[in-house]
Amino acid sequence: MNKPLPTAPLRARVVWQIWNNLPRLVLLAMIVVAVSLFNMVKERQATITADKAAQISPDRPPVNTVTMTVQPRPISDRLNLPGVVEPWTWLKLLAKVAGTITEVPVQSGDRVKPGDILARIEDADYRIAVQRAEAAYRLAETEFSRDEALYAKGGIPVATLDSNRARLQTAKADYDQARLQFSRTKIVAPMEGIIHELPAKVGLQLSVGDPVAEILETDRLKGVVGIPESDVDAVRHLEEVAITIQALADRQLTAAIHFLAPAPQSMARLYNLELAIDNPGGEILPGMFLRADIVKSRRSDALSVPLYSVISRNDAQYLYVDEAGIARRRDIRLGVMEGWLVEVVEGLQAGDRVLIEGHRDVEDGQPIKVIRNLDGPEEMRR
Repeated sequence: MNKPLPTAPLRARVVWQIWNNLPRLVLLAMIVVAVSLFNMVKERQATITADKAAQISPDRPPVNTVTMTVQPRPISDRLNLPGVVEPWTWLKLLAKVAGTITEVPVQSGDRVKPGDILARIEDADYRIAVQRAEAAYRLAETEFSRDEALYAKGGIPVATLDSNRARLQTAKADYDQARLQFSRTKIVAPMEGIIHELPAKVGLQLSVGDPVAEILETDRLKGVVGIPESDVDAVRHLEEVAITIQALADRQLTAAIHFLAPAPQSMARLYNLELAIDNPGGEILPGMFLRADIVKSRRSDALSVPLYSVISRNDAQYLYVDEAGIARRRDIRLGVMEGWLVEVVEGLQAGDRVLIEGHRDVEDGQPIKVIRNLDGPEEMRR
């Protein structure tokens, strides 16, 4: 821009200066306006805050609450674990001799006793083998008796007598073996139980080791429960466990502890606990599910409160108690838990009235209105 001539009038020079500095003047004006607006907003917010504070009553209204008087009562450290019922003995019978099945006088589901015949195998070949072995044994026996008489008279040397004695013993062993094989053509039940499966069929050709029948002992059953590694030490000292059979209308029984596995049975590191269950009526069946109520320890005079009355925040656990109509915070330390009750080992005393309803709407030192006080957790179920 060309500079004005020195001889220009004063008015022209003033106009030129204003025009040349117009952008800076506009920016300065905007800054002034922004600062003014900011101060006005701040003053307005302060006025609103003051008005709200003036409207708030200095006295907070009491909160309606329900309390429970804490008294010593029994509580147990329990495990409630699932399990399954198994037969006390599960016996699989296999064929010990080969042959064709000629008779199967039982069927699946039958109850059998020791000695009951389950199946017969064709025995003609085995009977002939017995007769042949018996004849050989009788001949060897006769010859040895004659040789003994000759030896006594010095007619044969001792070596000959010893050889004939060995032949007699061999013949006797062959005879016994033939009789044993013949007896195995009749397959009998070795114990009392129920036939679970019966693969044996008339006309079936069996080989040694083929399955014939499965027998379950059900007058006595096993309940198998997986025990976590952390609870093994507490469980191994127990003698009995209360169980519930869900399929039988939640029937409750007491089972004796029979065996605790010395090693875990799965990658979950559960140790199988076997329970002995009496089943004289046969109503409990293998495969049914059960729940085991395992009491690890019991305290007779614990102070316990409902779990939901405890507030947990930032690794701290506390609850509120009623002290003459004022809610007071108590920091506590918890112990064992049974059902919906939890033991308080520190922070409470017998006779304290704990807030169990409305406790999440109060603060320490706030007035409360107790609309109901319970004498114990039993009244909460009414």
